[in-house]
This record gives sequence, structure tokens and C-alpha cells, in this order.
Amino acid sequence: MMDFKLSSTFDLMIKTLPFLVFRFIVYIGMVLVYIIGMAIGGGTGFMIDRIAGSGAGGFTFGGTIIGFGIVAGIAYLLREYILYMVKAGHIAVLVEKMDGKELPGGKGQIDHAQAVVRERFVESSVLFGVDQLIKAILRAFNRIFFRIASFLPSSGGIGGLVKFINTVINMSLTFLDEVILAHNIRTRSDNPWASSRTAIILYAQNYKAFLKNALFLSIFIWILSFVVFILALVPAAALVTVLPQTAGIFTVVVALLFAWGVKQALIEPFGMISLMQVFFKVTEGQEPNPEWENKLEGVSKKFGELGRKAGEWNPVDKPSEPQPEAAGEPPQSGGS
Repeated sequence: MMDFKLSSTFDLMIKTLPFLVFRFIVYIGMVLVYIIGMAIGGGTGFMIDRIAGSGAGGFTFGGTIIGFGIVAGIAYLLREYILYMVKAGHIAVLVEKMDGKELPGGKGQIDHAQAVVRERFVESSVLFGVDQLIKAILRAFNRIFFRIASFLPSSGGIGGLVKFINTVINMSLTFLDEVILAHNIRTRSDNPWASSRTAIILYAQNYKAFLKNALFLSIFIWILSFVVFILALVPAAALVTVLPQTAGIFTVVVALLFAWGVKQALIEPFGMISLMQVFFKVTEGQEPNPEWENKLEGVSKKFGELGRKAGEWNPVDKPSEPQPEAAGEPPQSGGS
């Protein structure tokens, strides 16, 4: 039996529909930019092929690859912004809705979410630094506690199966860093490093419950993503006609891009919301177990780094209220 309710997941998705629309615009926009980059690169290569009299289309192919690579590089540079504006913002409104708070509608929901994120993490570099440390610690922990290769024989062709199962397990835990960010926002901690450390310990001492739920969600999400990929093949084949003398592999690439965009915008929130429910349910009322804290210290040096950053953290002071002089009011006289 799963530790989340499908009805609650869909309800939360509907209640945060403005953010789902925002996610869709962002990620499908990125897909279109990829296609435009490939078209420009392929078109430039096509002209070089024509000038050089080459019928093989080598420059066309290479230009398309270069166009894709340039856009991928830009997307990599924007990952901090996307985390801050899109993912963390959606988490913020989800947490508030799960706690029974009323949310503004339309663009007001997006503005409200970004204000909550700024309050918790001050600036995008703090959130990005927290997120990267969380991911590193989770990778180290999952590598130790979720690998089955250590107790299964590797002979007789079973080694490949073991690797496949380990890969599925790792993929199933994709959303855990976002769930831990949700804990940060929900506790309204002034120290994101310390609250992340607490959340990781709570996750570790309940890891079996997370694995059960995450495996189910992973299989569901990847089946749905595959269906989207199949449905995207026909429109992708039509779009690929803008790439001179190219087809085949680029049809698949464009379909994969569309499937990725839909997965990021609409399918992954389903998994994230479901695991948020799991985390809040199974950790309710729990305190971090010192035994698991010690295990995490031994598993990952990054966990110790997280503790050091927590101890060094000095939250930015909020601006003080303006004094009468600063507000343009005359000072009060102390005499009669």
C-alpha cells in the first residue's frame, strides 16, 4: 500500500494550476529553443554543403549537432535560475496548500511563490548551493543503502539485471532533493543548511518507506513519458522538415525533447507531490535519530560540509523599520 493519495495529488495539481501552466510555458519554450537552434545550425551547415558542392550533408548534420549543443550549454547555465524560479516556487505554493493556506490565483500565485522562496533562501545561489549538497549526499547514501549488487551473485548473467535494477532504484529517487527543499520551506527555518540536514536524517531513517513509494512512482512516470514520446513522433516528424536534408535520428531527438518537456512540466510534478505527501506523513512527529546522523557522517563527507555550513550560516537581517527622520517626519522634541 502506498503512503500517498492519488486524489490528493491530483487535487494539489489542480489547485496550483497557474504554476503548472508556468512550468509548461518554461519547458516547452526550452524545447522550441532547442528546435530553433538545431534548425539554424542545420540551415547554416546546409548552405556550406551547397557552396562546397557536398552531397553527403556532413556540414548539415554537424551544424544541427552544434546548434543543439549551444542551446544545451545555455540551458546548463540557466539551471540555477530554473531551480529558483520554477521548481522551488512550485514547491512553495504546494507546501502552503498542503498546510491549508489560501493561495492567490493566476500570476499572483507565481509572484507569491517567488516571495516565499526569497524569504527562505535569500538568493538563488544559496538555494542552488543547498540543492547541490543535498543531491551529493543523497547519491552517496543511495549508493550504499539501495544497491542490491552486494548481496546478489554477479555470475550467470545476473550482473546485467542487477545493474538495471540499481539504475531503476536511482531513477526512482529523483525527486528527493525537491522533497527536502519542501521540508525547508514548510518549517520556515532561518537556516536552510540546518533544516536540510535535519530532513536528510529523517529521510535516511525512513528510507525503506521512500523506496517502496518511489519505485511505484518511477515506473508510472516513465511509462507515461514513453507514451508521450510515441505520441510526439508524428508532430516531431513534421517539425524536422525545417532541418534541411535531415530526418530519422532528428525525428527521434525532437520527439524526445517534447517528451522531456511534457515530463518536466506536467508529469514530474505528479511524482514530486506524491513523495512530498510520503515525507510529511512518515516523518510526522519524528526527531532526527543520532544513529542515522552518525551513519550519514560515515557515508558522505558532504554531510559534514552541510553541518559546517549550517554552523557558519548568518541569515541576512531584514531591513529595519524606517525612523521618523528617514520617513520624512520631523523628530519629536524631548522638551516642552
